[in-house]
Amino acid sequence: MADDTAPAPTYSRVMLKISGEALMGDAGYGLNPPTVERIAREVKSVHDMGVEICMVIGGGNIFRGLQGSAQGMERATADYMGMLATVMNALAMQGALEKLGIHTRVISAIPMDQVCEPYIRRRAVRHLEKKRVVIFAAGTGNPYFTTDTAATLRANEMNCEAIFKGTKVDGVYDRDPVKYPDAVRYDEVSYDDVLAQHLGVMDASAIALARENGMPIIVFSLDEPGGLKGILAGEGTYTKVR
Repeated sequence: MADDTAPAPTYSRVMLKISGEALMGDAGYGLNPPTVERIAREVKSVHDMGVEICMVIGGGNIFRGLQGSAQGMERATADYMGMLATVMNALAMQGALEKLGIHTRVISAIPMDQVCEPYIRRRAVRHLEKKRVVIFAAGTGNPYFTTDTAATLRANEMNCEAIFKGTKVDGVYDRDPVKYPDAVRYDEVSYDDVLAQHLGVMDASAIALARENGMPIIVFSLDEPGGLKGILAGEGTYTKVR
């Protein structure tokens, strides 16, 4: 239930995009259940504010299509394998959310009726209206598109008000803050500057799609406890791309 005494969240329907690597924790591969549960609690805290939330999770903790392609595998086949990895991550997140009492639906762009629903836009919107968390899996269902592009596409189809991109740093910097301690964080940056300066927020297709539809992208640290809830409450540290 939303807290009636709290200020209204800045957005009422959002897309949360996180990488598959975010689910690894300190492990070098696969899923780390405590990490999955921690992220699920972050999602629950936002859901409890009354925000309608959908998610796209990458698959790089299990298989990355580009790496497979670079090692000699056919690109389309490698990308399909990556899409299947996202389904595994989505099911893990669904399990963690439902343990917390949050009704969740996994919706796949590649039909696999025994484990999740096929993508039907109007049905997905209805799930959000019923306050279910919707996790979109299998990317766009097509090779050569990243999960960043899938998140931007689904965010627009679901009429989300913003995309929240969870990363390891608290925003967009002019250069890698891990390598360069004097790197400067932007409070706000334009889509065009992200593309021109190769700032690495999302791939170029995703940024172009967001720009064409005026979809703001909020880049924040997924490692900051309560960070997502704080931003929706009008606080916190982040970069807005618009």
